[in-house]
Amino acid sequence: MTPTVLIVDDSLTVRMDLHEAFEADGFSTMLCATGAEARAAFQTGGFEVAVLDVLLPDADGVELLRELRALPGREETVTVLLSSEAEVADRLDGLRTGADEYVGKPYDSGYVVARSRQLLDEDDTPAEPRPTVLVIDDSLTFRERLRQLLEPEGYAVITAASGEEGLRTAADRRPQAVIVDGVMPGIDGATVIRRMRLDPTLRDTPCLLMTAADDYATEVQMLEAGADAFVRKQQDLAVVLAKLAAVLRTSAEQLPIEVIGSLHGPGKVLVVTADQRRLDVWCDTLRADGYDVVAAADGAEALDLLATQPADCIVLHLDRDARATCARIKEVPQIGNTPLVMTGDQDDALLESLAAGADDYVRSADGADTLRAHVRAQIRRKQSLDESRRIREELMRRELDAAGERAARQLAETRAALVEELEWRNRELEAFSGSVSHDLRGPLQVISSYAETMLDDEEDEPLSAEVRHRIERIQAAAARMADLVESLLILSRASRGELRRRRFDLTETVWQVIREVEAREPGREIKFQVDETMTADGDEGLVRVILENLINNAAKFTRKVEKPVIEVGWSGPGDEPRYHVRDNGAGFPSGKAGALFRPFARLHSADDFPGTGIGLTTVHRAVERHGGEIHAEGEDGRGATFWFTLPPARRT
Repeated sequence: MTPTVLIVDDSLTVRMDLHEAFEADGFSTMLCATGAEARAAFQTGGFEVAVLDVLLPDADGVELLRELRALPGREETVTVLLSSEAEVADRLDGLRTGADEYVGKPYDSGYVVARSRQLLDEDDTPAEPRPTVLVIDDSLTFRERLRQLLEPEGYAVITAASGEEGLRTAADRRPQAVIVDGVMPGIDGATVIRRMRLDPTLRDTPCLLMTAADDYATEVQMLEAGADAFVRKQQDLAVVLAKLAAVLRTSAEQLPIEVIGSLHGPGKVLVVTADQRRLDVWCDTLRADGYDVVAAADGAEALDLLATQPADCIVLHLDRDARATCARIKEVPQIGNTPLVMTGDQDDALLESLAAGADDYVRSADGADTLRAHVRAQIRRKQSLDESRRIREELMRRELDAAGERAARQLAETRAALVEELEWRNRELEAFSGSVSHDLRGPLQVISSYAETMLDDEEDEPLSAEVRHRIERIQAAAARMADLVESLLILSRASRGELRRRRFDLTETVWQVIREVEAREPGREIKFQVDETMTADGDEGLVRVILENLINNAAKFTRKVEKPVIEVGWSGPGDEPRYHVRDNGAGFPSGKAGALFRPFARLHSADDFPGTGIGLTTVHRAVERHGGEIHAEGEDGRGATFWFTLPPARRT
């Protein structure tokens, strides 16, 4: 899809200059000379980028920007403000209104185009599905011959007519390979490759160098410049296809790290000086190298600008406030990492400048070209550091992912081993339960039967009081042992087996348990209060075990109360109701609730309230099997309340 740029400027020269620059880079354009035409274009739409002049005969560019941003769907449109207003306040006003970029006049059309494409790519430009090849050659005929050769083979071809344009295009489009002519006006092919090898984002791009020379020395010279392959123009162009496929096949696999800015891409340099003559010289020199230059008169303006719009490098003139400005910039997070080059008239200010926090120092006497070289070197160094940091972060992320996978694998293996062990222990528990059921119950029944027979046969052989007492103790101990075995079997069943969950009428189950309690003690009057329409989601048999233990406990601990009351209720229908069993019996000491659910734990004398000490442990296990929780509240002599939950099963 070809992106479209809306260009709004009252100058025909500017409109045509930008029109030609954008179209040469593959954009289509819409041109407007007034604010009224721009507003009509806003309503029509059909553009992805807007370049707006700030000063128009009938409108203000900043107001136009505000109107554009207010339109539905235009909040993220890439916008560039173009202005001859160089004051920092004007730039900040435009950027804070919502501009993505603010470019001062005189502008560099290459920068405007490259920056627009960069901003557009940051939004949503999809990656080229075909391998992209950049052809750099000053001959239009040869560029087209290569295009006709490569496109049928599945390559996307972009072209540049000079080395400088090729570097900018490579930084902008990030091709998978570059084919460059060895001899061109301006910088030659070898220089293009050398500069690409110095650029952290382009240095691994495969490069084919083409030349008409056929001597061995030229070939060695080109390969030493960093070319991956060498092709003579006199050879069959099929050689180009073969060598291109070879270098793409063997090119290094790139780590999937965040793309950093290229050395040859659109760059911004912030110049801090109050000397207008010096500023003009620096601006002319740096703009010739493709940078957009932003001027600030002092440190305060520089910090305001940097807070709104980051720069690739800062040039700070050494005056009486320069050291303080440098220190303030370096103290700010993120901004402090920006390379800062200090320049001044003193020959011996290098150490002093570096001590203040500057990254480099250039004497004014060395000239603007020297400053430009130092700026480029500092940007290259910063990009190399950024690339190294990103690679380290990516490698660390991969190592963390690998460590996470290893940990997950070990956890799965450990869990499998634990499950296997748990299954083995469950089988052992089942075997033990069977042993308890058969091997212990039999002897107990024999003991109990013999004791009962001896007591029944007393008419034939009268027993002394002491013997009768001993036999009665044997019979009571056997009965207690039988109760304990039965309780252990119930606990075992509550701890294992498959849950058969369903929603059932809990109120009806409660009344069934109550009728069993009343049948065991027909002469005793207990007032039962049960909430109506209670339901539960769970294993009905296991929930019945919970209710039997809690209600039997409540009945047992209210024996010494004149008017015993047992209440069974809930918090009402909902996703996870709370159920409770409350009584007005003996209660338990405050602060001892946690001990109730331990096996064989007792908070009361067995003579006053007999039992096995297993019931509440069974309740706790059964509630946990349902994924619920249970806790008790009570005071000594004032009754107790047991709360529990039965969360519904997760439906998948």
